[in-house]
Amino acid sequence: MGAGGKSWKAYLSTQGAGAVNARDRIGKGPWMNAKGVVIAKDVAELHGANRLTKDTALSERGELINGRGDTPNRHDILTGSQPDGTAFPPDKDMTCGNWTSSTQGAAMVGHHDRIGLRDDEASKSAGCTNPVWSF
Repeated sequence: MGAGGKSWKAYLSTQGAGAVNARDRIGKGPWMNAKGVVIAKDVAELHGANRLTKDTALSERGELINGRGDTPNRHDILTGSQPDGTAFPPDKDMTCGNWTSSTQGAAMVGHHDRIGLRDDEASKSAGCTNPVWSF
């Protein structure tokens, strides 16, 4: 889809024994959008003062994705991750049973436009924000 020769990694954490942190799966950076704009130079910047906005978080075709205020709103991204990109403790299922269940647990989401229900850092995180989806 216009991004040939790239290696794509899902930004998903798992939980429990052998848990995987999303931030450890995606490389060291830098990350650029489909138009070559640098979003973050390294993992610390990706989970901090990055350049993710509705205008820079583009599809693989370089198109804007509906966000907060658009109909339909498509800003939710499944992550199962805490704001810093790490897995949740094993006693709090935020990955729908490590992505195997459609009936148990919940799935933590992030927002591509960094606009959550509140104006705080957790709601703007690349890793996760509220609300939590329940399945």
